[in-house]
Amino acid sequence: MSELEQLIKNSKANEEIAKKLFEIETEVLTSNSSDELLQRLLNSIKSKFNLTHIRLLLVDPTPISFLINENIKSYWYQHKTTRVTHKQLKKFHLNNKPYLTDNIEKLLTTFSPDVLGQGQSFALTPLILENKLFGSVLFTDTNKTRFTANLGTFHLEQLAVKVSLCLSNVLAREQLEYIANYDRLTGVANRRLMDISISEELIRQRRYGVSFALLFIDCNKFKKINDTYGHDCGDKVLMYVAQTIKKLIRENDRCFRYAGDEFVVTLASQNYNEALIAAKRLCQYFIEHPMPYEDNLLPITISCGAAVSDGKLTMNELLKKADQQLYLNKKMQEYES
Repeated sequence: MSELEQLIKNSKANEEIAKKLFEIETEVLTSNSSDELLQRLLNSIKSKFNLTHIRLLLVDPTPISFLINENIKSYWYQHKTTRVTHKQLKKFHLNNKPYLTDNIEKLLTTFSPDVLGQGQSFALTPLILENKLFGSVLFTDTNKTRFTANLGTFHLEQLAVKVSLCLSNVLAREQLEYIANYDRLTGVANRRLMDISISEELIRQRRYGVSFALLFIDCNKFKKINDTYGHDCGDKVLMYVAQTIKKLIRENDRCFRYAGDEFVVTLASQNYNEALIAAKRLCQYFIEHPMPYEDNLLPITISCGAAVSDGKLTMNELLKKADQQLYLNKKMQEYES
């Protein structure tokens, strides 16, 4: 093959690669979340470049403060990513450049065989946000000559820049949506999302006849805790209560921070007696599990009020009914003590 023919062949190959990269970029630009973007990205790259295996490596702890919040990670995300340390990843990305090798032994010192799969050659493409290396896309191929150390990395560098920019835009939008819908202190959904969720439950009940219940919850003697131990302790109590409630309720139930030390829990497809059982279980758990605080155990208890929707009550009426029940329960506890 003459030099000119080789040049033409290389030009056509580069044109084909550029076309595929453009198609990938177009696909990920329509993503509405970081999870969706990463899923589309990996599937598209694997398909268009006929790769054996592809995996996302993410630095843990991430150097990017807002990267992929725990509340929005999907099943796919949790099973298609691998956590690595910054030190482990940095040794492959000196100067933040892609790393190519056909020597699996070099990678086995850092990654498990499960991550590398049946590959014979590998390419790691760095992902950078805020000038920080936060991850890498691992390409794997059974063809030992597919990725070698002397292969050019121009197109991989282009891909890395485009992916990082797209991800940056999606994450910024995602973070704004998170701030709008979740309480930053406790990590549970806020009152705005509660209004939307309860309204949807009411519509579902009127349309399909499926009832639901809710609990109105507050922390007992929360002001005294703040006055005695300080507001830092009070914040930790709110986080402890919120995350404990979230852990104890079912997957299709929701916990919301209503205001101050008050929380609301929606119980899907539950009647009043079932709501009372759930409330009793939550209260008892806190009695039996004081909060660890400064090498001590701090007693934290809650009170609950329950209400069940009959399809006629408005959201505010339903919340008021549960709140009134909460008030009566607290009075009864004070009388008994």
